[in-house]
Amino acid sequence: MSDDCVFCQIIADEIPARVVHEDADTLAFLDATPMAPGHTLVIPKTHAATLADTPGDDATAVFETLHALAPTVEAAVDADATTIGFNNGTAAGQEVPHVHGHIIPRFADDDGGPLHVAAGTRPEVSDADLDATAADITDRLA
Repeated sequence: MSDDCVFCQIIADEIPARVVHEDADTLAFLDATPMAPGHTLVIPKTHAATLADTPGDDATAVFETLHALAPTVEAAVDADATTIGFNNGTAAGQEVPHVHGHIIPRFADDDGGPLHVAAGTRPEVSDADLDATAADITDRLA
């Protein structure tokens, strides 16, 4: 737990939230500033600022909760689909430094775009650049 983290304060019941799910490892609650009706956040109960800081077991628990909740959230607000995503670090738009997944209900007429638009203009990337990046990632995993 982090004393200055708003999500840790929600976990500790120091700040109210509209909790929709809780288990031993995760908490899910409605976003206070939703992008759509039913916009839900899923967090690990253990504090971690980003995905890289999140232990594997906690990451697995968050994904399992996202997996279980997405169809339920869709049904609750009669959504056509959902966008599931993470803003991972401040440069990506993460506003609360506690890892959290978003379940954002989507509707056929919502004027929202695909997740691809979150990064702005697509860069020009050659096949050689793609090959070099793929090799670099693979090498770093070895």
